[in-house]
Amino acid sequence: MKDQVLGFIDALRQAGLHPSVSESLDAARAVASVGVARPVLREALAATLVKDAGERATFDDIFDRYFALPARLAAPGRRRAPSDGEGAGRGGEGAGRGPQPEGAAGRGRQDPQEPRAGDDSERRRAARQRAEQRALLAKPFRDMDAREVEALRALVATLSRRLRARWSRRAMPAARRRLDMRRTIRRALSRGGVPLELVFRQPRPGKAELLALVDLSYSTATAAEFLLALLAPARRYFRRVALFAYVDRPAGVSFEGGHVVPHEPIDLNARSDFGGVLKGLAERSDVGLGRNTVLLVLGDARNNRRPPRADLLARLHRDVRRIVWLNPEPPARWDTGDSVMSTYARHCDTVLAAWNPRTLDAALRDLVG
Repeated sequence: MKDQVLGFIDALRQAGLHPSVSESLDAARAVASVGVARPVLREALAATLVKDAGERATFDDIFDRYFALPARLAAPGRRRAPSDGEGAGRGGEGAGRGPQPEGAAGRGRQDPQEPRAGDDSERRRAARQRAEQRALLAKPFRDMDAREVEALRALVATLSRRLRARWSRRAMPAARRRLDMRRTIRRALSRGGVPLELVFRQPRPGKAELLALVDLSYSTATAAEFLLALLAPARRYFRRVALFAYVDRPAGVSFEGGHVVPHEPIDLNARSDFGGVLKGLAERSDVGLGRNTVLLVLGDARNNRRPPRADLLARLHRDVRRIVWLNPEPPARWDTGDSVMSTYARHCDTVLAAWNPRTLDAALRDLVG
């Protein structure tokens, strides 16, 4: 059974869920304690391996395929005589099975609950898909064609789940699964003082507020869309989230249904002007910057040789908690041509290269906390 649990965990990882080593060990211990009755097995594995409620549907789908019910259990009204060699599988729910020597199920592979290890074509297909995903994550945004951009959109959900799990651990480590003793006792009073139901503390949003300022000009549009997609679940971890896009002026936007939705006019054909963006931001009364605000900027700092207005960024730096700048170009291209990255960098707390999906994803991991 231990090998089967480890195989199931590997299947979860291939589907984008990433149980840690300690969680995998907890799962093995839980199964050893509760046995292999299918409903109990499902919940024991879910309790130890599912980090977020959003992952449960994926977990259930893989569980149902990996631990498929035998035909005689899935349809109780239809019985058939066992064929030669059948019956050498896991115990628990199979009626009429005698004790089997350890390893017998692994040799016969006749139990429908066992994964089909001989499906080499499926394994090759999965390995090829993982290799393609790794190559896509390493490719510069500016070199992606339309097909690769579409494939990147399909990866966003997986990367977002990983990011959400990391933010959850960083933002609320003490609140994770902490017993709320007062509410547990209060609920137990209606049952004669017996605590039949444990109540856990609900995580609270962080105190920080997030303002994201994202460059939608042609050279950075793919990186901007990817960033906004990854930021979609961020509202759970900040007290307030405000999203602004810009080319030469800031405009409020949202990210809905996989698309950037502007709430104000944006001239995508304008010439980039971050100095004008800073001026427009300073003139707005609805931005609400404060000492708990994290200002996140995505841009290549290419200002078309217009005034950079770094003085306005310096003023923002004094007003906010911190400024994080993500540049979707490799560092070798910074301060070349019309780039004024170093002019802005001196007024930022963190400046990171985010020139491909992997580096941008990594840059966001420490945003919360």
